[in-house]
Amino acid sequence: MSQRRVIFHIDMNSFYASVEMSYDPTLRGKPLAIAGNVEERRGIIVTSSYEARAKGVKTTMPVWRAKRLCPELLLMKPNHERYRQASRALFELLGSYTPLVQPVSIDEGYLDVTSYLPIKHPYELAKDIQTRIKLELDLPCSIGIAPNKFLAKMASDMKKPNGITILRKRDIKQMLWPLPISEMYGIGRRTVDKWEKRGIKTIGDLANANQLDVQGWFGTNGRKLHDRANGIDDRPVDPEAIYEFKTIGHSTTLKQNTKNMALIERSFESLAESVSKRLKKKEVLARGIQVTIRYHDWKTVTRSQKVTNPIQSSEEIFEVATALFTKAWNQESVRLIGISSYDLIEQQHAYKQLDLFHYKEDMKEEKIANTLKEIHARFGEDILHKGTASTWKSKDESARESGSSFRKDFLEPE
Repeated sequence: MSQRRVIFHIDMNSFYASVEMSYDPTLRGKPLAIAGNVEERRGIIVTSSYEARAKGVKTTMPVWRAKRLCPELLLMKPNHERYRQASRALFELLGSYTPLVQPVSIDEGYLDVTSYLPIKHPYELAKDIQTRIKLELDLPCSIGIAPNKFLAKMASDMKKPNGITILRKRDIKQMLWPLPISEMYGIGRRTVDKWEKRGIKTIGDLANANQLDVQGWFGTNGRKLHDRANGIDDRPVDPEAIYEFKTIGHSTTLKQNTKNMALIERSFESLAESVSKRLKKKEVLARGIQVTIRYHDWKTVTRSQKVTNPIQSSEEIFEVATALFTKAWNQESVRLIGISSYDLIEQQHAYKQLDLFHYKEDMKEEKIANTLKEIHARFGEDILHKGTASTWKSKDESARESGSSFRKDFLEPE
């Protein structure tokens, strides 16, 4: 019998834009957007103020479209050092409440505040944290309160900006299940169609589906999502998780030692495809690529490079990897090569700076990638392949409750 927990999810509202408004108060109340490149038609929206959102401006929207929807839109380039400083101040403030703080990105994190329950009502504690963040950092946030991380994350999305939402297990049928499956944390935008084709159009549909069927359709991840739709999530708040070195990689031993660049390139192409497939499955992008070269005499070298924009496609991975290889290769025979992606970031936190000459092409590649994925899903992986370098290549987010109800929902054992 385990003790119930009280978990907070802190989600900063329109973080980059809010930091800029704090830095320059004359921006308050105006439609403001942060974009990768602020010049006309040359970037996408990273985040925007709620005034801009009211005009239809959305994250990942091309700048030209945002300006068409909101001609008075103010555009600013990201100031990453300013945002990092604000983030450090935020997590120092959160750390003053409990050591059990797990940052998950620059502007959101989990707190395990179970220890406060005997002495302070969770809603009052959340209100205290929210008020301090506003007074001391001049930044707005929303807070989700729940018995586990998944429900806390979903709760923080329910009332923005400046919301505090309580989501207890006994409330999930009314508050969680009616939401469309696309709003469920953990289900990527690209996979929504697959869920809907199985008849799963709401979170409630998933919760009430047969778990074995869901696992058969979507594997282990499907089973985990089925549990979470039913309010089950035992993951701890782990302060060390952010320091883990996350990487996805593959290597291959060549059939024979070789200096044949065409053969080496074909092997790199296959490795890039494997790494890309795993990145897409985990719905993450890489901000760094590393190659490994082992020579015929077993001497092994590695070379790595950070990329300007997070990448996921096999073509981009291949391009960076082969450039690293070409620069590092000493012209001796090669026995093994490998590609690793590192400094991974979830798709929802990644953005790409599209320039004037590539934004249309990138939109086209997205359609091609989705078409290929659909064909593979329907007819199998072998039905259609992208060509090698010498043939065709596709570029591929309550009211206060009584203390007794909280004790029942969060503290009493199952």
